Amino acid sequence: MTLVIPAEILAVVRLHAQDGYPLEAAGLILGRVDGEERHAVQLLPFPNSFDEGQRRRRYQISAADVLTGEEKAEALGLEVIGVFHSHPDHPAHASPTDREGALPWLSYLITSVRDGRARESFSWRLLEDRSAMVEEPVRVVDKSTTLEAR
Repeated sequence: MTLVIPAEILAVVRLHAQDGYPLEAAGLILGRVDGEERHAVQLLPFPNSFDEGQRRRRYQISAADVLTGEEKAEALGLEVIGVFHSHPDHPAHASPTDREGALPWLSYLITSVRDGRARESFSWRLLEDRSAMVEEPVRVVDKSTTLEAR
């Protein structure tokens, strides 16, 4: 699978990550699946609901926010195709903690934020047997080339 994301949406991911710094920031990615591509159409940033003392290294999207995201996706004729979150002062690589909480049918877009500035972003997928997170190709496109118009 490849995550296809418009540059404008990736910019919003990066801003949300910077705004949350030095804590992890997170949200859902809504879009469409077309063959081997997941097309990001809209983001739903949510507050990090993890225990206050651990938000620098952990994130959680509340069950109520996930339900809101699923309802919003359905209303727009989309689906939840992924989760985005930040790694403050750490690489944008999936951690063992990320793997523990991941689901194999979603993309996990992670953005590294160092010294308050968003840096690189990589997408990860959990293998079906849950043994590892593997890097997923990301293709950044102009919004006009996405499936949003369908």
